[in-house]
Amino acid sequence: MSVRAIALAVTDEARANEFYGKTLGLPAAIEDGDNFGFLLDKTILLLKPVADWYGRPSDELNARITLEVADARETEQALRASGVTISDPIAVYGGHPVGAFLDSEGNKLWFCSKQ
Repeated sequence: MSVRAIALAVTDEARANEFYGKTLGLPAAIEDGDNFGFLLDKTILLLKPVADWYGRPSDELNARITLEVADARETEQALRASGVTISDPIAVYGGHPVGAFLDSEGNKLWFCSKQ
């Protein structure tokens, strides 16, 4: 098995598309000529307006999404330089640097690297 898609609730779809497409520089997921999200390797990140969702994003039990990056420390610096809010600065867990940031809608995404 593998993860085909992850859906995130967004309150402002245009702002979220700008964040994921321009700020993070993720490539568009295009199928049959339609752009319907962004690619995280082979996984599609779907941005779903809150009106299409079963509630608002919250700090309560939510899925944790962790992105593997080449260098977590460099990623944190690049995110800060782009004005992205770092919610959890790098900490080392099991020998791996791990941190988290908030997207334009307040969703927390984690990132880690092998060293």
